[in-house]
Amino acid sequence: MREFDVEKQTKQLIEYTREWFNKFGENSRAVLGISGGKDSSVTAAVLKEALGAERVLGIIMPNGEMSDLDDAKLLVDFLKIPNEIVPITDYYNAAIATFEKAEKFEVTKDLKINLAPRLRMSTLYAIAQGQPVTTFVVNTCNASEDYVGYSTKFGDAAGDVSLLQDFTVTEVLQIGEYLGLPEQLVHKVPSDGLSGMSDEDKLGFKYAQLDEYISNENADIPADVKASIDRKHVANLHKLQLMPAYKRH
Repeated sequence: MREFDVEKQTKQLIEYTREWFNKFGENSRAVLGISGGKDSSVTAAVLKEALGAERVLGIIMPNGEMSDLDDAKLLVDFLKIPNEIVPITDYYNAAIATFEKAEKFEVTKDLKINLAPRLRMSTLYAIAQGQPVTTFVVNTCNASEDYVGYSTKFGDAAGDVSLLQDFTVTEVLQIGEYLGLPEQLVHKVPSDGLSGMSDEDKLGFKYAQLDEYISNENADIPADVKASIDRKHVANLHKLQLMPAYKRH
């Protein structure tokens, strides 16, 4: 595993965040979705340190019953950041009902799973545009999940600025600890809140194995795990790249 100076990296991340937002004015703001998981918790904590609580708006977006609702509320109360609960249930159900009337495609399980994060991202952009000052949507994905495409394109993979994209899950946990976040937020079993499975069950390997492999291609992990990580990485590279475009010549 690569060496990680959590104090140095966290302070540099906070400074980067402050400088990035202040380029657009010292009253510019950040809006992000709060899920109750480690990534949104750590991102929100970094934003508060960089900008102050008054410039950070946390949005909790349940779709029906939200199993992590108490943790999401714990985070915004702990950080004392402005927040609002904006349910997407009606929005989601109306979309599914519309799609079910279509004849040319099927409402699949994956469609249903990925629709929710896409609706949440559109909600965040709507909220950003409804603010009285310049407001940016902050991405909360980390390097481990990005590497294997464990995100929804144009859903949680979207945003105006990404703060955790260069940090593995292992490193994000260390940042959360350094910032003093409640242990139940930093070390809870990670899940997407959509499929009913933990992240690691759905991926088929442990984050510790993935992080070790990202840091060292010669990592001592099973060959089948390496092969699975490689397949997912190649198959999902399109999520990390700019949209291909034909260039006339």
